[in-house]
Amino acid sequence: MGLIKIQKVMSNELAKRTFITRPPEPPSEYLLNDPTDSVFVGITRRFGVPFTWTFGNLTNPHISVVGITGSGKSFFIKTFLIRASYVWNTNAIIIDWAGEYKGWVRQSAGTVVSLAKGDYINIMDLAGMKPIDRAKQIMNSLDILTDIANFPEQRRLTAEAIEQAYLNAGFILASAPSRTKNVPTLKDVAQLLTEKLQEGTYEYPAELENAIYRLRQFSREGEDYFAKKSTIDLDQLVTSGLVDLDLSGLPDERFRALAALFILQTLKEKMRAEGWSANKGLKAIIVLDEAWKVASDNRSDAITIIREGRKYQFGIIVASQNPTDINEAIFSNVGTNIILRIKFQKFMDYLQGSLNFSSFIRGEISRLGVGEAAIDMSFQTSAQFPSTFMLNRVVGEVPLDVYTVTLADMLTEAENRDQNLQKEYSFEKIFLSSKFVENSINTDAMDDIFKRLEAKNRLVDLKEFVRILLAEMLGKDSIISLLRSIGISDSIISRAFVYTE
Repeated sequence: MGLIKIQKVMSNELAKRTFITRPPEPPSEYLLNDPTDSVFVGITRRFGVPFTWTFGNLTNPHISVVGITGSGKSFFIKTFLIRASYVWNTNAIIIDWAGEYKGWVRQSAGTVVSLAKGDYINIMDLAGMKPIDRAKQIMNSLDILTDIANFPEQRRLTAEAIEQAYLNAGFILASAPSRTKNVPTLKDVAQLLTEKLQEGTYEYPAELENAIYRLRQFSREGEDYFAKKSTIDLDQLVTSGLVDLDLSGLPDERFRALAALFILQTLKEKMRAEGWSANKGLKAIIVLDEAWKVASDNRSDAITIIREGRKYQFGIIVASQNPTDINEAIFSNVGTNIILRIKFQKFMDYLQGSLNFSSFIRGEISRLGVGEAAIDMSFQTSAQFPSTFMLNRVVGEVPLDVYTVTLADMLTEAENRDQNLQKEYSFEKIFLSSKFVENSINTDAMDDIFKRLEAKNRLVDLKEFVRILLAEMLGKDSIISLLRSIGISDSIISRAFVYTE
């Protein structure tokens, strides 16, 4: 037999050996940063390194967060905002599509602005801008939200009427205003077009009528959320700490998107006006959660902030269940991607193709539990190590209370084999509570439901969940509405009722 030579090797020599020269996560000096200039996120899975996020060594401060409902998106966002506030005194503006964050913001002593519920925004407000620039922004929003770009004459008429409304109010188009009173509204713009139509001298009255109709979608009585005098001080919005812009009371996606676009436009101009400062960290973070209409369009100012935010110390967090809802210019350029539980293989294909992570990482992502994550980072310098690594879980400011509803026992064999079919739904308590409120479930019933779920260790199958809801004397229509709102299909809901009858 040959002799086996045993050699004593120091650990620093061992680290140089080729079989571990490409470990499955970045070196600790890229992950563990100065605690006075970074945000703690969690512990890495492979080497147990505390991961503290800072954008000093990244290409930019922007973050995308993708994962199914209940995977921990809002938990990460809330934790990150709180810690960024502690570390850098960062302001945060949440553009809250579904009103999911407003309860938490109030509990955190932040400010909630509820559009359509007492608060209004005049989208012609200038916030220190030149009227000609605001007019261009308004037209850009209409291009995104309507088909006006396909009708050049209507677009020209509308743009001219907006400029004329500013002139009639005494503003100089190319000068920043020294006053903010008597700013015109979309109603004034529509009135100018109506007067032009009534004169009867314009050659193409149908063009005028259509331009008026398009504006009146956003200015008619009862839906004039953006055509009244503002109740919000836009200049203070970005310096007011934690702010939730609740859009859930607006009637549809167009209105929510118009509000989001206007806020992004205003914040972009504020960002440019303030410029860079010598302070550490981030001045402000803007959160876009499930804002697909805004995050998917190339013309959105979200794209501009992504491209320019670093030099002004402004960051964006874009969150979605569906990564393909996020514009490629955003998704491919953010400095940090947080990947939580993913529902469909096509989404996983998209992520792997975009971020170029390994099959090993893909397998790890496919097995993620609630709060567990893969992190992908774009470092400023060329790195000779993987930029995607696994995190045990996001370590938050409060326990991650999660309730899970499973479907597997009521699915067919073929459905259970279908990798694209979601077989369980996990929800944070705050998310599930918001859905109960949306479906008019009173506080006493909510408390009883949560007690019953606690008694089941927060894990129930769908049949049992329906039984619990029925036991609280909820009507069938209310239960169906609730289950739909959390993403369960009608065919599965029908089966659940069959089993409980």
